[in-house]
Amino acid sequence: MSTIIDDGAQPEHFYHKLVGPEPKPEFHDPAELERYWGRRWGAADEVSPLRSVLVRRPSRGLAAITAEAWDPRAGALVDPGRRWYWRGDKPPNLELVLEQHTALLAALRAEDVEVVEAPELPEHTKSVFTRDPLLTVPGGAVITRLAPRMRRGEEASVTRTVAGLGMPILGTIIGEGLAEGGTFVKLRRDLAVFGLSVRCNAEGARQLARLLEPLGIELVTVPLPGYTIHVDGQFHMVAEDLALANTHRLPFEFLTRLEGMGIKVISPHPDEQYACNSLTVRPRRLLFPAHCVRTADRLAAEGVEIVPVPYDEILKNGGGIHCSTMELVRDW
Repeated sequence: MSTIIDDGAQPEHFYHKLVGPEPKPEFHDPAELERYWGRRWGAADEVSPLRSVLVRRPSRGLAAITAEAWDPRAGALVDPGRRWYWRGDKPPNLELVLEQHTALLAALRAEDVEVVEAPELPEHTKSVFTRDPLLTVPGGAVITRLAPRMRRGEEASVTRTVAGLGMPILGTIIGEGLAEGGTFVKLRRDLAVFGLSVRCNAEGARQLARLLEPLGIELVTVPLPGYTIHVDGQFHMVAEDLALANTHRLPFEFLTRLEGMGIKVISPHPDEQYACNSLTVRPRRLLFPAHCVRTADRLAAEGVEIVPVPYDEILKNGGGIHCSTMELVRDW
């Protein structure tokens, strides 16, 4: 007589087939994100209505910058310890710096944009520029790897901040890759640009391209001239069919591609090249550096609404309005 031993085991195929797996719909499907991650995180372009943005208050470390650090070779105040630089021969007007940053936050809130503030980093004088330690695409964020030693550590702070909101982290640039959010521009849902420069290398681009591939986004690299560090200082999307660009600092092939995509390019006034560093809150509506009045007139002639924001003091720290904001959510 045989004995049957029942150890409680079930045929392996039974429960695995019963409960899944379900690779579709994809992770970044809007309904999947809303159900499991709380909202449609990320952005598919640079111009759709802005809903949530990451900022950080200017660092108290700016108080360490003094006139004695003037370096005529750089035309700037430069720390021998490589922790900061400040354009011009006068140290920061800290009261004005805080006033201008507060005005930017007020302008964002006036546009019904949710403002998320990352914790202040007193030792990181460039940490006000939240554009760089990450970039956002449909479904979440990619954490970048900042090139200069004085900015290392901002990535960890930003990761904790956005993860604490519930935003998915889709990947992190590692190894010898260097990538910064200011050199990444989404031209349309399936096409993005990465500027290769002294601060952003081919290895960073290679890793980023692999992270974007499952999202159906092609990454095109654009070599930037000289010591130009980021695309966003030279090029800005105003609407799906309109851009502001310092054309003399961008490759001809890139400009030709824009033309082929039906994107009209407006050049800022020659004395106002920092005008490109602005923020689109919805198509043809910009938060814009208040001192760039002649470029504002050129854009207004194209039907662009300009919201002037004084930002000329913070510009001396090496970045503008666009650098100081990172979209966490745009409509897509």
